[in-house]
Amino acid sequence: MSHTQLHMEKDNKAKVLCLHGFRTSGSFLKKQISKWHPSIFQQFGMVFPDGIFTAGGKSEIEGIFPPPYFEWFQFNKEFTEYTNLDECISHLCDYMVKNGPFDGLLGFSQGATLSALLIGYQAQGKVLNDHPPIKFMVSIAGSKFRDPSICSVAYKDPIKVKSVHFVGEKDWLKVPSEELAAAFEDPVIVRHPQGHTVPRLDEASVQQLSEWSSSILEGLKNADVAKASDLEKPSEGNTGTKPAENLVEQVAA
Repeated sequence: MSHTQLHMEKDNKAKVLCLHGFRTSGSFLKKQISKWHPSIFQQFGMVFPDGIFTAGGKSEIEGIFPPPYFEWFQFNKEFTEYTNLDECISHLCDYMVKNGPFDGLLGFSQGATLSALLIGYQAQGKVLNDHPPIKFMVSIAGSKFRDPSICSVAYKDPIKVKSVHFVGEKDWLKVPSEELAAAFEDPVIVRHPQGHTVPRLDEASVQQLSEWSSSILEGLKNADVAKASDLEKPSEGNTGTKPAENLVEQVAA
């Protein structure tokens, strides 16, 4: 296989924007996700950016994973008031347009909460109007925002993307994680006995998640083939079908 073919194959992978938790980093989330079986995400292009702000206090992973650490926005103890959230949303939307398009979002804790917000806002036409619709989400220990002015928009209607939600039995965000899952249409919930962490997966969970990710890829491929067929339908006076067949074969390859 040539270098050009390898480059094209990488570029053609479904891209997933992965948002880390509070006062950690993109590198740390990448390491956490690497604990999972490669069959789950090996066909996806995973992107792990750092938060927009340098951590403003102690990180819970100090001594476990090296700095620097970052946060996406700040909040009060009750998680009802947020600082720099609008700036964070604007930054992520710009990042997605410039570095995407992204097919899906994955997030842990603060990153998962943000991911769901972006998808809910996009569905209501509030953000990302210049980016294709996000099609799926993986939430690990996520939660909903609690500000009514945000909730009335982001969770106004059931969020209609395919989603998986990891809920830890010992996680202090167990109930909020369940509440976030309930904001989605037909969510898949994966329960684990651990706390507020990216969990290690048992064999059943690996199989469940691998099948889910395969169905995502199949849906994306079918959508691309259908789109290519529509774009290459012969115009009036041109009944040739060869270009469309060639394009469909390329997309399906």
